[in-house]
Order: sequence, then C-alpha cells, then structure tokens
Amino acid sequence: MEAWTSNMAKGDVLKPMEDFIKKDPNFGQEDLDDFYPVFISSNTIDGKLISFPFNKSVRVLYYNKDLFFRNQLEPNQPPVTWQDFRKYARILTKDRDGDGQKDQYGTTFKISAWQFENLLLQAGGEIMNEDNTKALFNSKYGIEALNFITTILNKDKTGYLTPGYEGQKEFTASKVAMYEDSSVSLAYMQRTGVDFNMGIAAIPVYRTKRNIISGTNVVIFKTKDEKKEWAAWEFVKWFTDTAQTAWWSEMTYYMPVRKSAIKEPALAARLKDKPEIASVYDQLNYATYEPQISEWFETRKYMEEQVLEKVIRGILEPKEALDNAAEKIEKMIKKREKEKEEDKIELRG
Repeated sequence: MEAWTSNMAKGDVLKPMEDFIKKDPNFGQEDLDDFYPVFISSNTIDGKLISFPFNKSVRVLYYNKDLFFRNQLEPNQPPVTWQDFRKYARILTKDRDGDGQKDQYGTTFKISAWQFENLLLQAGGEIMNEDNTKALFNSKYGIEALNFITTILNKDKTGYLTPGYEGQKEFTASKVAMYEDSSVSLAYMQRTGVDFNMGIAAIPVYRTKRNIISGTNVVIFKTKDEKKEWAAWEFVKWFTDTAQTAWWSEMTYYMPVRKSAIKEPALAARLKDKPEIASVYDQLNYATYEPQISEWFETRKYMEEQVLEKVIRGILEPKEALDNAAEKIEKMIKKREKEKEEDKIELRG
C-alpha cells in the first residue's frame, strides 16, 4: 500500500531502490521498462524510486456461467458497464423455490474503500488533487459511486452486504451470480472448490476505463553494513525478475509485476486455457494507485466505517458523508505540514 511506503520514506530509514540501480551494471533501463508503468510510478516518491512492487492485485469480476445460461444470459459475455451489471443483477435475482423469498441474488458487496475508489475513478472523479493536499472524492463523481452501490443494495434489492470473506462463500455456493473482489480470491476459491463453470472478467466500467491496484511493496532499510544492503537488493532483484514474478502469479493469482512474465510458459498456458484472464491482466495498462500520503491509511478506514457504512444504512446522505471525510483528511494534512514547518524553525533556531 502506497500510504505505508510514504510514511516510511518520511523517516529517512529507507535505502531507495534507485541508489542500487544506478550502481548495478546488471540492472538497467531495459529492466525498468519491463515493469508495468503503474508499478514504477506508484513506488516513486518525490521523484525517487523508493520501493519495488511485490504482491499486487487488481479487482476482478467473477461470475457463475451456469446461472447466466439458466437465466438466458450469454455465459461468455459478462457485464462490461455499470448499466450492464445492474441489468444482469436484476435478471439473476430469483425466488427459485417459489416460497416468496429471494434465494438467488445478482451480487453481494462488502464495505470496501477499494471498491469505492474504483467506482469513483470510473465515474470520472479523482481521490485527491495532484499534490495530495486537497480531497476531490467529495464531488458529484463520489456521489455517483455511492449511489451505484446503494441502488443495487437498497433500491433494486438485487444484492446484499456480506462481511469479510462471506461474499466469496456465497458466490461459491451459487447463492449470488456475480462477485467482485481481488484477483487473489481466485486462488482461494480454486482451493476450496467450485462446482460450476466460473467466468472471470475485468470489472465493469462507466465513463472511464480506470482501476486502482492494491497490495504491498518491498523496501530496503538502511543499515551500517553496506554488504547487507546489497544482499537485500540482490534478493529483491531475484524475486521481481521475469521467471519469479511469473511463478508467483501462477501460484497466487497476484499480478505479475513485469510485462515479460506473460510470455513465460506457465502464464502463457493459463492464458491459452482461459483467454478471458487476459482482460484481467490488461487492467494493469490503465491502472493507477492510492494517494502516496500517510493520512490516506487512516482515511481509508474512515471511508469504510463512517462513509460507506452510514450511507448504505441510510444514516447519512452521500454528500454529507463524503464532505466529512474530506474535512478529516485535509485537517490531518494541514497538521502534518504545520508540524513540518515548526520543525524547520526549530532547526534554524
């Protein structure tokens, strides 16, 4: 998560990856160009490549092809837009046993800041301004993102809330037809078993084709022993090289961090066997990342507990909830900047 890296970078405890790259004759521009651009930009802070990507994921739409077929939907044509998703969810919500109670739903959601971020960007909005000093998520686009969620849950009633990994269980039990979560969820579902034909697709889009990556990065801490620092760099180089990132992706369904990994035999075979996975990998070409500020980590939690939860439950209107969150993060940013200025004055004194 970029907020964590940013927080550590402020403390002057990290040895930037850039420092090793400049002195390593065996790692050059060709290697850097092989990484998906989003992974380089998201690890670059104040113009310096600080960290490297590790276990990175994107959101994926999983869907039950058998339920699609039974409800006269083309199994190989998943919803591509928000409008498609809403339409499909209506068709797939059923009272299968005729007892007057719905027992099959179109989808399930969980309280997820990550989902909100993706919807916000797809609607045409931004999380923060360019220098991360002002919140922009409390815009008409943020309201549209929240309204999409509440429309599915509260108006159409074609989906319901599930905590934690319960949504994944509901999906594998064929209680819901469509389920959106991390690419890594596929590894867990395959391990527990799925007794239907499962489809995999890029998440539906709205005005713009954008998405947010998730997952952690790797850093090297400064030490008094330069040999240990270089040994750490060699290890980082090894587990982010083409062969290793391809193997990691094959085993876990995290995204490969290098473009060349797609051509490795294991991933090439997977794409041949399940060509729809190509649309998932393709999301890396139009992906972006969360704000590179430490305050975003706390705001993310606030988003889930005080914005999404309260809007979905009907306690707050979208605009009020988003404005509260914007005010909170901007106050934290101003506090941090004020403390920075005070530290400068103290040093000069």
